[in-house]
Amino acid sequence: MTTADQPHTTFGNLLDFVYHVEGSEDLFVEVAVKKDGKVAVFHNKPFKNDLAWIEYDTGRNVIEFVMDDGEIRDVGVPIHNKEIAKYMHNSHQILMVLLDSETGAAKEGYYIPLIIHSQ
Repeated sequence: MTTADQPHTTFGNLLDFVYHVEGSEDLFVEVAVKKDGKVAVFHNKPFKNDLAWIEYDTGRNVIEFVMDDGEIRDVGVPIHNKEIAKYMHNSHQILMVLLDSETGAAKEGYYIPLIIHSQ
């Protein structure tokens, strides 16, 4: 049985999935569209576990992180911007960009799959 076949457990907090977080104000997550139309998620804390994919719920206009073990974290970032929502619908993957907490510069980036849930 693969992770995708297993039931998901949803939790309301992303903080316990990242390193070096003192309080919720220390975690920065932003969804953006690059000039080429690709969707990117910028974050300033590394994840403790690998991400399997990101889910975008069109009914609630939110993104959720799904970890390799099947657990879901509701990132709490609503996608109210219609331009970003449009690009989310047309994407199959998202560029994850880890930012340096001190300088804000990009440290590393990688693509993960994007799953769209329409309601």
